Parts: sequence; C-alpha cells; structure tokens
Amino acid sequence: MRIGILGNGLMAAALGEQWVRAGHDVMIGGRKPERAADLADRIGATSGSLQEATAHGEILLLAVPAEAAVDTLKSLDIEAGRTLIDCTNSINHRGFTLDEPAMAEAISQAVPHVHVVKAFNLAADAVWREAPHDFEGARLGVPLCGDDPAAVEQVGVLVRGLGCEPVFAGGLPRARLLEATAAVAIGVWAAGGDVRALFPPVGAAFGAVRPGD
Repeated sequence: MRIGILGNGLMAAALGEQWVRAGHDVMIGGRKPERAADLADRIGATSGSLQEATAHGEILLLAVPAEAAVDTLKSLDIEAGRTLIDCTNSINHRGFTLDEPAMAEAISQAVPHVHVVKAFNLAADAVWREAPHDFEGARLGVPLCGDDPAAVEQVGVLVRGLGCEPVFAGGLPRARLLEATAAVAIGVWAAGGDVRALFPPVGAAFGAVRPGD
C-alpha cells in the first residue's frame, strides 16, 4: 500500500517505521524538506513536500500538530475519495478538556471530499513504536471511527499489520468521543493514575449488573 504521511514528528516516525517494516511504500512529507528527509532516511522511507506525499499516498496519515491540521489540509490538493487517517487530539492541557470543535469534525468540514477515519489517537507514539502488545492474551484494540466502510477497512488492514486489533467504534460523529477519551486518559495519567484500571474486562464490569439494576 502507498502511504503518504503529512508531518515528520513522533507519531509520523512511530507509525511510518512500522509500516515500512510491513512492506508498505511510505513517503514522509513536511514543510521543511530537510526534516522530512532526515526522518525518511532513519526509517527507510522516501521524502518530499506535503503535496508530494499527498499525491503519493492512496491512504494518508495526518500527523501535524492539531493547531496546524486544518490549515495544512486546506493548502493541499487532495484527490476526492482519498482515505485520511486523523490521529490528532486538540486538548487544553490546563484542564485536560477538549477544545472546540473536535478535530475530526473540523477536518471533515475542511476536506469534505475525503474519507476521514479517526484512529491511533488514544496512545502515545511509544506504544505504536513498540507494537505489537499482548494483554493477558488479547491484542491491543485500536478504535476506528469513520463513515465510509471501505476507508475504515483500509485503516483496519494497517492496524492489523501492527499486530493490533481494529475495533469499529461508529461513524465519524463518534470520533469526538475518542478525542474526549484521550483527554480524560491524559489527565488521569498526568495526575499519576493508572488508566488501564479504568477499563476492566466486560465480564468483570457488567456481568453481574443489568440495565436498571
């Protein structure tokens, strides 16, 4: 698969390196060619401008800072029907609340001709760099939100390539909930809490409780 990565930061490096290892044709695009080229050399990808990476990828990963995401996309000529993975979170770190509007909504409004899929936003770059992970015999689940089934399945293929399990979490309007979950999780982690303890297995959490009890 041809993947164009827009950005050359930590998420671009972690996911890009994994996808190169899996045999995908990855191009790193950046506003500063030297930074994109440096990352590409380190992970075995090719590099170019943001527009060149956009044209290269049949699937795109948006991995620029959240505050630059919409303006970046508006500056690019993206072919209609292209799949775009949004892994961004726009979080107010003073109170760990969700900025408005939610990123997936803003991105979809900016490029309505593109199939946006929210994914990879619930874990830091180190998690993806060190994938796969095994939790008591279960693979790490990666929630996906998107309105186009074919685009969601495309991203699911990339998730499975990391040794993780794609979990369909609903249409794109539900991506706001993934972003809010990230805000809560980061706030808990920053306060010294264990986020994993918030999500026990379904049987333990609901097995003895019925709605209305």
